[in-house]
Amino acid sequence: MSAQSTPNQAAPAAAATPGAGEVVNSALNAPLFYQLLLGELNVRGGEPGTGYSFILDAARKQRDPLLYRRAVEVALQARSGEAALAAARAWTQELPGSAEARRFELQILLALNRVGETGPVLQSILNEASPADRNDTINAIPQTYARVTDKNQAAAVVREALGPYLKQPAHAATAFTSIGRMYLAQDQLPEALVSARLGHTAEPASAFPALLALELMERGEQQAEPIVRQQIEAGNINTAADTAVALAYARILIDTQRNMEARVQLERLTARQADQAEPWLLLGSLQLQENALPAATASLEKYMALARQAGDERSARGLTQAYLLMAQIAEKRQDFAAANAWLDRIENADEIMAAQMRRASLLARQGQMPQARALLRSQPERRPEDARLKLVAEAQLLRDFKAWKEAYEVYGEAVARFPDEADLRYDQAMMAEKAGKPADMEVLLRALIAAKPDFHHAYNALGYSLADRNERLPEAKRLIEKAVELAPGDAYIQDSLGWVEFRLGNTARALEILQAAYGKRPDPEIAAHLGEVLWVKGQREEALKIWREGLMLSADNETLQGTLKRLRVKP
Repeated sequence: MSAQSTPNQAAPAAAATPGAGEVVNSALNAPLFYQLLLGELNVRGGEPGTGYSFILDAARKQRDPLLYRRAVEVALQARSGEAALAAARAWTQELPGSAEARRFELQILLALNRVGETGPVLQSILNEASPADRNDTINAIPQTYARVTDKNQAAAVVREALGPYLKQPAHAATAFTSIGRMYLAQDQLPEALVSARLGHTAEPASAFPALLALELMERGEQQAEPIVRQQIEAGNINTAADTAVALAYARILIDTQRNMEARVQLERLTARQADQAEPWLLLGSLQLQENALPAATASLEKYMALARQAGDERSARGLTQAYLLMAQIAEKRQDFAAANAWLDRIENADEIMAAQMRRASLLARQGQMPQARALLRSQPERRPEDARLKLVAEAQLLRDFKAWKEAYEVYGEAVARFPDEADLRYDQAMMAEKAGKPADMEVLLRALIAAKPDFHHAYNALGYSLADRNERLPEAKRLIEKAVELAPGDAYIQDSLGWVEFRLGNTARALEILQAAYGKRPDPEIAAHLGEVLWVKGQREEALKIWREGLMLSADNETLQGTLKRLRVKP
């Protein structure tokens, strides 16, 4: 098999025409074919460790990057981080110029929470990147490290790796921006602001420090605004990045109710880039707020023409918003027939609410939750489903900001209006628990069970809640067993059953159930429970391995983080 072929590719055929050149045979001989076949058969037969060994050995013999990648994939599918790391490191040693191999090594180290070992790998990735691609590589660093739990250590590693590039004019602005984003991830806003300023000083026209400054503005750091304004003045507005800065700045001005300044920015943007659709939509929205109806109509018509030409999904969502705005213009003109005609063009009410949810979330982040809720409630109700959609959107906004009591009340309103919808009752019960009202939760779930005896989520939720609070455990077990009876294949319900068995002291049975649930569906919450059972049984290394895998799946999971904190464990 040649270095770039895969095990599934056929050997190259002989030349079909004279003069086609010498035939190059594949290196896939019989022993190698048999070895790879055995490897794949073992993987599919439930023996990934054996299969991994066959494939990795073949990769070493052939020095084939595709086989190395396959070995890494097999190890990751088997949730064996150490084996995946060994394969990635063998790959980088055998083929030191492979950027893909180094990226795999970096990602696996981060997934294993071995942040301190990533520095040399990150430096190699940066050094080997071409000058043309290096800024993109630097820009990607904060996202690469986003799930790391030890933000301080991650920031230190990144600062050291980017040190040489802070003095290089071609990369300084990007490097300072990435360092600033690492500070931002730690909520160190003053330090992030300093980095944005240094990046802007290094290259005033660069969009990267300005984009960081915009994020700081959204977090309430108003001293970042001069960076944005100066970049807009210095930048070339014809580039996509510069357009993104100007457009995002206009959005922030609108969200902070600085409409006149926003209009100035949007008018400049539409004058310099008349073929960009989105600024026209924002400008039309502002003009409508100012009751400049002819100007708003012209801007929205321009937007709709450009959006229809684009024909992409984003433009389709924007058209929904434009139709709504045109309906509002018609309503202001007392032309109710035209308003209804515009509303009739909107095919999906979810798209309207999605657009309004974004704006509401921005308002809430600025401490304007009442205004955010009012924005959602002000949306028109043309169908009964629209009323439900509004209430669910408002409740979800409150949930996102952990306003559990208020979300509970909104779900109560939704249940009162739509009493036959089991999902709404269930969501209300979940919010009751979050709001510190376990008694209310129990009443709601028992009423739901009475009304809908086959609603397995209600049995599971009530049983798990009792088990998690270590209350009425025999009853909790009966409820969860009923849920298992109704949905025997649900791994999350099996997780609940394992957890209640653990609470009852049946550790061996709990371990058996939780291992089966985790094998069926690797999930951070199940990992939290399985790891704790292993920990209590004294299988500490296995527990740490499971918790690390859980963190690989979701570093922010509340149950997993709460378990680690309670047990004072740092995997």
